[in-house]
Amino acid sequence: MYDNELISGKLRRWSNYLHKHNLPEWEQLPDFGLYMDQVQTLLAQYLSFLPQDSDEQVITTSAINNYVRTGIMPPPNRKKYERIHIAYLIMICSLKQSLSMSEIQKIIPSGLSEDEIRSAYTDFVRQYTDSVNFFVELVEEVAKDTFQETDAVCDVDAGIQSFVLLTAVIANFSKLLTTKLLALQNCPFSAAAVADKE
Repeated sequence: MYDNELISGKLRRWSNYLHKHNLPEWEQLPDFGLYMDQVQTLLAQYLSFLPQDSDEQVITTSAINNYVRTGIMPPPNRKKYERIHIAYLIMICSLKQSLSMSEIQKIIPSGLSEDEIRSAYTDFVRQYTDSVNFFVELVEEVAKDTFQETDAVCDVDAGIQSFVLLTAVIANFSKLLTTKLLALQNCPFSAAAVADKE
């Protein structure tokens, strides 16, 4: 059984938090080198919206080392991570909640120049902000009907279960759409070839 008041209160607090939480702009990222433990502390602040247990870190040392080893992001400069590394890690940590590393590499390819990463990161922050606004509006709209005051416990439980199912279906279709769009990147047909055939 669900506690209607508890869930609606938590959703309200979470949507208020998301509205107020912003990812740092490129210029707000540190422009000096940071050591691994400083990077982890900074990412915990920037990505506090991600779900995690209280004793977990947003990202581990071994994960960062693995991203460097596999070429997903550039290596640190004398064990110090700079603005470009922080931008990569913010995007990777955010996207890995729903995408595989190979999918993330298609979105943020390795070997980009600092200007290219700056552009990709700036677009990512804009998309993040737009998505948060859209998502919060959707949650508030759907939750408005789901969490209406009612004396019937079974109505509340059914409404919340339906809401959970809706969010799962939305997540599924978002993932499917992303997968299909990424597959089109490698499509052998160019727009010109398609136009010629029409």
